[in-house]
Amino acid sequence: MMNTTKQTRREWLTMATVAVAAPMFIPRTVFAQGTRPGANERIGVAGIGVGRQGAPVLSNILRDSRTVGICVCDVWKKRAEEIAAKHQIKDAYQDYRKVIERKDVDAIMTATPEHWRSLICVAAALAGKHLYIEKPITLTIEDGKLMRAAARKTGVKVQCGSMQRSHRINDLACRFIREGRLGKINEVRCANYESPWLYGMSADPVPEDLDWNMWCGPVEPVPFNKELFVPRGKPGWLSFRPFSGGEMTGWGTHGFDQLQCALGKDDSGPVEILVEGDKLVPPVFDKPTEKKVGDELCAKPALSFKYAEGPLVKLNWDVPWNSGQRGGAIFFGEKGTVEIVRSGMKSDPKELAEDYWKENAEHRLPSHEADWINCIYDGKTPIGEMETGLRTASICHILSIARYLGRNLKWDPAKEEFVGDAEANTWLKRDHRKGFEI
Repeated sequence: MMNTTKQTRREWLTMATVAVAAPMFIPRTVFAQGTRPGANERIGVAGIGVGRQGAPVLSNILRDSRTVGICVCDVWKKRAEEIAAKHQIKDAYQDYRKVIERKDVDAIMTATPEHWRSLICVAAALAGKHLYIEKPITLTIEDGKLMRAAARKTGVKVQCGSMQRSHRINDLACRFIREGRLGKINEVRCANYESPWLYGMSADPVPEDLDWNMWCGPVEPVPFNKELFVPRGKPGWLSFRPFSGGEMTGWGTHGFDQLQCALGKDDSGPVEILVEGDKLVPPVFDKPTEKKVGDELCAKPALSFKYAEGPLVKLNWDVPWNSGQRGGAIFFGEKGTVEIVRSGMKSDPKELAEDYWKENAEHRLPSHEADWINCIYDGKTPIGEMETGLRTASICHILSIARYLGRNLKWDPAKEEFVGDAEANTWLKRDHRKGFEI
């Protein structure tokens, strides 16, 4: 059940935002001390996982005058303390549960490796704390269902970190296609995102103040290696299956997110995955190796998918893995083609979208972080809500499963399970290590 005080506070804030032109922020203690403004007028924010991606996102959130930093959490104590000091935050933890327990934390930004996503988010949502979740929003289909159930139970506002949705040009480009300005879409091409491979590297000395057991968390512990501890390196945790979905979820969640948005499929998904070639037997990397070596091996077999109503989507757009073009797609319609990339769009013929840009010259969006904060106050739905993030991540997961199994698969987007394939359905869930269950 949602905390009664928090629910009342949300309702008051919603009314206050409507009632005045400039938002008026009240202290959490308002119901004990009347309507007198006080020092605690802002949303109490915590950061869990403040590395390469989490640190800048947390900074963006805390730049908003409506927020105040309460605490920071990271399994590497040194990093947690450095980020806390940067924002003049007193408390830094290594155990996320200490953050969840705090009554003065209203909202949490989490950008841990993917294997930690669901455990933290379910606990936070059930504690009534709003969530900004770095993409991909989940590591498995079943974990995603639990995250959705927890967020719906308490009504917290969830923003998935698919920040291209808040880029003006991406928003307009997706609307252009969704409104039928390109005519019927006959085909879409996305990048050929790579599935993850397996980890077998030897141990390096564990850095001082790093809780490696906690870093492994729900996954059975493996030896620490400095090339595992970074997201992208030689190759980095993002490339290994126990901890991530590879570039299929790394870049794929950006590209498929734009695809889903443009086609109006945010609450649905494909119905069939098509596989061309032999199944992927993921290699085991036992020493630091250039990322591109594994990516080349794990980009096969070729994949495509179909919607119940809509175009065939092929993963055959040849663009570099570190290119912003991987964050979009090419749409082939009756009236021409549109290419959407990160913060960019072009059409052929080029005049195709000119009138649309003129019509929407004044169109503006708040930042992804500001949109989330706005929704906490006004009760509206974030532009990158949990459902859109889950549906996008689901595409990534079922594509990699088809690649590992090496056969065509039918998918039921309503039930979120494969049709008539018991073996494939066993891949929808991963057991959590004892002590780290949801």
